[in-house]
Amino acid sequence: MFEGLPEGPRLVGYARVSTTEQTAELQRQALAEAGAAVVHVDEGVSGSVMQRPGMEAALGALRPGDTLGVWKLDRLGRSTVGVLQLLRDLDERKIHFRSLTEGFDTRTPAGRALMQMVAVFAELERSTIRERVMAGLDAAKRNGRMLGRRPALKAAQRDHARELLAAGRSQAEVARILGVGRSTVQRLQPEIDEDEFGKRLVAQK
Repeated sequence: MFEGLPEGPRLVGYARVSTTEQTAELQRQALAEAGAAVVHVDEGVSGSVMQRPGMEAALGALRPGDTLGVWKLDRLGRSTVGVLQLLRDLDERKIHFRSLTEGFDTRTPAGRALMQMVAVFAELERSTIRERVMAGLDAAKRNGRMLGRRPALKAAQRDHARELLAAGRSQAEVARILGVGRSTVQRLQPEIDEDEFGKRLVAQK
């Protein structure tokens, strides 16, 4: 799997640019000058996506004792939580990490301390997101807003649709009249059938 690569601890580089108009050549050159044995590249890939071909290739090439190197920390990804999880995975595999621009190097005590700081900020980010979600839900409930997906039909439209269906109009016709998809009207059919069944029961008494 590692045929052709030098023995011993190596620096495996990773570079990423988010648009096809950009070039990763400067990152590649900086990593090569830093001693990278190989540089894997993702071009035109957003940092919000953690699963990338170049990244997967770089991670697959790493062995215990190696170092994954990037030109800048944000080349790994835009999500603090995602980057932290990646760094933790590397640590569990006994693989180091180095960022050329920020001087982040987990082979050093300062680098390991910085990693702990990243972990703190990642937890802060998770907590902040949870708090915002809960605050939004509470505000919606206080204001009487319906949570979840809004119904395609308002109450008056639903009544109109039920009347049209009960009058013998087809589901396709009702959908065209109300300007909605046929599946929206189809979901009303069980209610129509139940109403008709109830009316027949009443008539029989």
